[in-house]
Amino acid sequence: MNMTVAKKKLTGEVVSLPQPAGAETVVQLPVTGRPVLKKLGAFALTAATNIVPPMIVIALLLGIWELLCSNSGATLPPPSTVWNDTKELIFDPFFDRGGIDKGLFWHLSASLQRVALGYAMAAAAGIALGTLVGQSTWAMRGLDPIFQVLRTVPPLAWLPLSLAAFRQGQPAAIFVIFITSIWPIIINTAVGIRNIPQDYRNVALVLKLNPLEYFYKIMVPSAAPYIFTGLRIGIGLSWLAIVAAEMLIGGVGIGFFIWDAWNSSHISEIILSLIYVGIVGFVLDRVVVAVSSIVTRGTAKA
Repeated sequence: MNMTVAKKKLTGEVVSLPQPAGAETVVQLPVTGRPVLKKLGAFALTAATNIVPPMIVIALLLGIWELLCSNSGATLPPPSTVWNDTKELIFDPFFDRGGIDKGLFWHLSASLQRVALGYAMAAAAGIALGTLVGQSTWAMRGLDPIFQVLRTVPPLAWLPLSLAAFRQGQPAAIFVIFITSIWPIIINTAVGIRNIPQDYRNVALVLKLNPLEYFYKIMVPSAAPYIFTGLRIGIGLSWLAIVAAEMLIGGVGIGFFIWDAWNSSHISEIILSLIYVGIVGFVLDRVVVAVSSIVTRGTAKA
């Protein structure tokens, strides 16, 4: 082996050696199936790890529920009875017979619209107020005690006041969502602003950033994990508040559907509604987590 060949081997280059006369040339084709199989295997393993344990727990809980509620003296229906009583609602969630006689899709849709409006206003106002409290010592001293007192008021305690102010159920419910979800957004945003490293502030002074540039280039990226933590807590509180508020304001909505089912003694429909409420709440939480992962590039903990 000469020095040129040795150098090429060290540098990782492919060296073609001359074949002896009459020798057959062997061509090695790249194996493309193995990486795909490895990826599929890893995906199947991850799916099994995340899905199988919850399914086992759910099956065990359903079995225990069936055994406990199958007796004649049981006050709650077993899963088999719930399934038989609610099959129409499950397979036809889009029916609309007028008035409040609608499928669960329309009730969930009405509730989600109220949550979207109230939560959007709470997010905008909460981030703005949290930024003010986090930036200004005087604002923190003046507003933080008030926020700490108001955030302890239960959501339904605001409903009579909002009904008296707005005279209508729709804006009253949106206000309840707003006033319930705004506090964790304010508090977490303020904490994030106060925890911006001093080095970042010094860089902003050296670069002579104006307030708008400082807000978008320094403040928002640094406080984003805290802000999205508040937004995640706020969306959960919004969904809790709307279900409770709709039980009292009436009209179309998942909360009113649950209350109407109770008045009609349809316990199976209540159980189905609670399952849907839990699933929708979980999806809303995952949406906020996904957005936070994109914006913060994974720095916000799920």
